[in-house]
Amino acid sequence: MSKEKKPKNKIAKRENNKHGYMFVAPYAIVFAVFILIPVVLAVVLSFTNFNAIEWPSWVGFLNYITLLTSDEVFMQHVLPNTVVYAVAVGVGGYVLSFILAWALCNLTRIPRTIFALILYSPSMTTGVAMTVLWKVIFSGDQTGLLNSWLMNLGIINEPIIWLVSEKYLLPIVIVIGLWSSMGIGFLSMIAGILNSDESLYEAAAIDGVKNRFQEMIYITIPQMKPQMLFAAVMAIVGAFQNGLISTLLTGNPSPGYAAQLIVNHIEDYGFIRYEMGYAAAVSVVLLLIVQIFSKAANSLLTEKE
Repeated sequence: MSKEKKPKNKIAKRENNKHGYMFVAPYAIVFAVFILIPVVLAVVLSFTNFNAIEWPSWVGFLNYITLLTSDEVFMQHVLPNTVVYAVAVGVGGYVLSFILAWALCNLTRIPRTIFALILYSPSMTTGVAMTVLWKVIFSGDQTGLLNSWLMNLGIINEPIIWLVSEKYLLPIVIVIGLWSSMGIGFLSMIAGILNSDESLYEAAAIDGVKNRFQEMIYITIPQMKPQMLFAAVMAIVGAFQNGLISTLLTGNPSPGYAAQLIVNHIEDYGFIRYEMGYAAAVSVVLLLIVQIFSKAANSLLTEKE
C-alpha cells in the first residue's frame, strides 16, 4: 500500500507546484520585464558608449572613472545636494512620519481618519498640481504669496527671486519634499501602532511605565519594527529617486546646479545629452547607494535572534 501511495503523493505535489507557479507567474513576468531586465541592461550599458542611435561601443570602466575623477558637477554639486536632501527628507521625513502617526493614533477614529487623509494627500499630488501650487507661493515678484507676506510684515523690502537664487533653491526643494513625504510608509506606521497589543500597555503600567513617551519607546516601537522597516525602505527609495521637484520648478539643470540631484544628473545625460552609457553608470551608482542604505536600515530594524 505504501508503494502505491508514493506515486499519488508525487502527482499531487506536482499539481500543487503547477498551481503555485501559475499564481506566481504574473508577478514574476512583471518583475522581470520592469525591474530585473532594465537593471541588467543598465549595468551592461554602463560599460559602453551609447548615444541611443548608434550601436553601443565597449569602453569598460571609463564611465565610472570619469564620474569619480572628472565630473566636477557630480562631485561638487550633485552628490552633496543628494546627501543633504536624503538626510533632510529621508531621515527627517521618516522621523516626522512616525511622530505624526503616533500623534494621530491618540485621537478618536473620525478625526484620525480626516487628519491622516490630509497628511497623505500631498504624496498623491500630480507634478502639474504641485508645480502650480508651489510656483504661486515662491513666485519671484511681489504677487508671490511668500514675497507678499514677508513684505507686508516688513521683513523684506523688495521681492526675492526664490526659484533662481542658488541660496534658497535647495531648501525650497527640501521643504516641498518634506511636504509630500507622508506616503505609504506613513500609513504603514499608523497601521502598526493601531495593531499594537493593548495588554502590553497594561502590563507595562504595572511594571512602572509612567507616561506616553515611555510607552512609545519600550512598547510601541518594539512591536512595530516590521512596519518601521518598510517605512524606512520607502523613505530611502523616495528620497534618492525624487528629482521631479527641482525639474518642475526650475528645469534641468537647475540654476547653478543648486538643486541638482543624482536623478536629475541621470536625466540630464540620458535624455538631454543622450549619453546613455554614462547615464547608466550614474544610475548603477545610485542603485548601489540605495542598496547600502536599505541594508543599513534592515540591520537596524530587523529583530536579531
